[in-house]
Amino acid sequence: MSEELPRPHCNPKPRIPVVRPVGISDTRMRLINLLRTKWVNGTVLHFHFMGGPAAQQQAVRTAFAQWKALGIGLNFVEVTDRNESEVRIAFDQSDGSWSYVGKDVLSIASTEPTMNFGWDLTNDYGRTTALHEIGHTLGLPHEHQNPFAGIVWDEPKVYQYFTGTPNDWTREQTFHNVLRKINPDEVEGSNWDPDSVMEYWFPAGLIKEPAQFQAGLRPPGGLSAVDQDWARRIYPGLDSATPVLKPFESVALSLVPAGQADFVIEPPASRSYQLGTFGTADTVLVLFEEIDGEPRYLAGDDDSGEDRNALFGAKLIQGRKYVLRVRLYWAGQSGQTAVMYW
Repeated sequence: MSEELPRPHCNPKPRIPVVRPVGISDTRMRLINLLRTKWVNGTVLHFHFMGGPAAQQQAVRTAFAQWKALGIGLNFVEVTDRNESEVRIAFDQSDGSWSYVGKDVLSIASTEPTMNFGWDLTNDYGRTTALHEIGHTLGLPHEHQNPFAGIVWDEPKVYQYFTGTPNDWTREQTFHNVLRKINPDEVEGSNWDPDSVMEYWFPAGLIKEPAQFQAGLRPPGGLSAVDQDWARRIYPGLDSATPVLKPFESVALSLVPAGQADFVIEPPASRSYQLGTFGTADTVLVLFEEIDGEPRYLAGDDDSGEDRNALFGAKLIQGRKYVLRVRLYWAGQSGQTAVMYW
């Protein structure tokens, strides 16, 4: 594909909105918005192909492997049963390329895709597209919509370009995917990375400022250094020395936002247990059962923005191994929380 030919672009699905609870502070709401789409570190994301040519499927597998090769704490496992998958991948050539963002995929029916690829993935642009859509699934938005980027658009030219071939978007889609600035509460840091895999390719004439991009913005493709740093920070490699949580023992936690604590549970008896957090912090609490060496989701709760604690019940079986993960949104008034099962 010639560098100056129009290129198709990702058309992601809108994020599922969160209603702001009455009386919640700006700081608390910012952390909820920032972290709500991120997965609990240590999650295994199961992906399923809803058809598609073998070469296109392999390009997606390779892209998952590139993200995993960064040493992140997430794992990606292909499954043949769509009902076992969180991520379902279609190859509808009439629907463009897109993905839902982060944990929003969990709200999509198992009969529907959560990601689609609408063009060839076996060339350089296609391989970057595969990395880009997986980036959305990990919780990353579009980089050019960063409110701190300082981009000044030639809006008539932007609409003219994206409503034409090959994107053929509506003006609403063009605004949503290009011109709209993301809420600052949903952006980590204040720097723009024009080399990011989440950045669009733009031809000359669409950007007025910064001046160096008037001739076009052409990311090099692949994962930038900033992309890699983000992935390792949000999903750091897991510590193999996970402490054991014993029943009726409350363990105090001091976590920073996005921080996480992990515990092994080896129940002394087979029965129904309650698992919960204590304190004023906003957390997501998730329980996995280890099956054939792989953690499989069993139960969880998210108390973010609510005046309560994460709490759920689960039947645990003696002789089996479970992993409980606690991830923090907001530290609360005390800056501490605790976790226990009983």
